[in-house]
Amino acid sequence: MRRDENRPRLERERRRAEAAMDETGKRMAGHPPRQRRKQARPGEIIEAGLAEFGESGFAATRLEDVARRAGIAKGTIYLYFDSKEALFEAAVRSRLGPVLDEAGAMIDAFPGPTIDLLRLLIPIIYAKLVDSDARILVRIILSEGARFPAITELYYRAAVAKGRAFLARIVERGVARGEFRAGPLTDLPIVLIAPVLMAAFWKMTFEPYDPIATERFLAAHLDLIVNGLLRKE
Repeated sequence: MRRDENRPRLERERRRAEAAMDETGKRMAGHPPRQRRKQARPGEIIEAGLAEFGESGFAATRLEDVARRAGIAKGTIYLYFDSKEALFEAAVRSRLGPVLDEAGAMIDAFPGPTIDLLRLLIPIIYAKLVDSDARILVRIILSEGARFPAITELYYRAAVAKGRAFLARIVERGVARGEFRAGPLTDLPIVLIAPVLMAAFWKMTFEPYDPIATERFLAAHLDLIVNGLLRKE
């Protein structure tokens, strides 16, 4: 009877030993089993944080809820992000940083007319901001930014200031090449991007009652840009 009673315990110990041997073998072969998971954690935490921000807003999001969603201990978050604000900033950079970097590279390398450069860039911005979860960040800034000026400032530094800079470069390029007419629009290039924000706001707010396809916003936006910027012959 004792041998039968001990069998489950012995079986558990055997499985633990086999697992330990298997893990040791993987390490000796140069394949640490947990290395990929550890490297992936910051991205997983950002994804979980963005989902929580989207569901609860910035104020109501708790790091313990982010940790639960990510399947980690709360303390693990602090290995990568020292506050909820830092996590929000990481979400901003993960969603908007790549598109800003891509835009900057295109401006430097594009050889053709400046209006064609805008025709390439604006659809990318719609895809990355309007038709993605990045619009969660815009919603938080619009609805909670006044209560949390720190996240408004970091959003400005990480996204808005860089966006303004590359818009100014595009307009300066067009004016210098004699393609764009100088005027109020070239004096304040940020107006060029305003329809994107309107499209994002509409999708977040009025879409259930009056849906408008993103393609229609984009077509109208490009028409405004062409007719507002190009020098008339």
